[in-house]
Amino acid sequence: MFYGRIHIEAAMSFLYFSKHSLVQNLMHEFKYNGRKDLGLFLGQLMGRAIEDSKVFNQCDVLVPLPLHPDKQKRRGYNQAEILCRGIHMITGQPVVANSVIRNIKTESQTRKDRIDRWKNVEHTFSVSDEVSLKGKHILLIDDVITTGATLEACAAAILNTGPATKVSIATLAVATK
Repeated sequence: MFYGRIHIEAAMSFLYFSKHSLVQNLMHEFKYNGRKDLGLFLGQLMGRAIEDSKVFNQCDVLVPLPLHPDKQKRRGYNQAEILCRGIHMITGQPVVANSVIRNIKTESQTRKDRIDRWKNVEHTFSVSDEVSLKGKHILLIDDVITTGATLEACAAAILNTGPATKVSIATLAVATK
């Protein structure tokens, strides 16, 4: 998905997301109905897969994909950060939650095609705490990946901290067609 667009060390998704599936129902409960307990549990399941991986368990820090502050305030939490907390409970990898910020409040990506998604998130992210990321192998966490545009934009901001910085990506689910 990222090949030829941005250098990602490795990427994984724990589950497949399709409409009208159990995964969609779980994610909806977690993301929109305040079920942080469910998100923490799903993060722990991801943590077990990460712990067993030779690539992902070598990452220095977990970074949740940031939400815009208005959206986070409205929802009450960042679902990617909850997943990170669950992963941390299993792997012990530290969570660095505020090192990357979302500068621009973007439109929802759900009804956009691949090109429009990329344009919608271009230049959206910036690094607010270079010291916590520079020269480290970052495991960027999100709930679901569709085209990868949002994660790519965030990873690009992180990679700009210096040549020794590396980014891998882990999501709870990947959208199927």
